[in-house]
Amino acid sequence: MGAAYFYHLTQRPLVETLTMLLGKAQGAGWRVAVRGTDQNLLEQLDVALWRGPEDGFLPHGLAGGPHDAEQTVLLTTDSQVPNNASCVFSIHGAAVSAQEVAALDRVCILFDGLDDHALNVARDQWKSLKAAGASAQYWSEESGRWEKKAET
Repeated sequence: MGAAYFYHLTQRPLVETLTMLLGKAQGAGWRVAVRGTDQNLLEQLDVALWRGPEDGFLPHGLAGGPHDAEQTVLLTTDSQVPNNASCVFSIHGAAVSAQEVAALDRVCILFDGLDDHALNVARDQWKSLKAAGASAQYWSEESGRWEKKAET
C-alpha cells in the first residue's frame, strides 16, 4: 500500500523541487508519471527539464509520442498511466484518488504555498484522501529545508 506525500512549496520553484524529487524517485528505480492539468504548462516543464544541469539530467518524455510506454518519466494530463508508473506526481492541482494511492508505491502532490487556489485544492485533496483511508504525509520547506510535519 502506498502513501500520498504533500509537498507545500514556499521557498523553491516547482521545477527545482520536482527535479530533486524525480531524481530521488529515479534512484529508487521507480517509473514516474508527472500529471498536470494544462498541456501548455507541461510543455514548459518539458523544456525546463531538458535545459536542466547536465549532471542532473532526467530522461523523460511528453505524453503523446510513440514511446510513452517506455518512458521512465512521462509528463501527462491523462488520469491513466501509460508508462506503468509506480509513482505519480500531481502538479497544478491534478486529481488523484485514494485507490491510486493504495495501488502505487507513492503519490506526490506538489502545490504552491503562495497561491490561495492551489492551497485550497491541496487541502481538499488531503481531506478527501484521508477520509477515504489513504495514508498521507505533509512536507513543508518553510524553514528553508524539507521537513515532515505532524498530521493535522
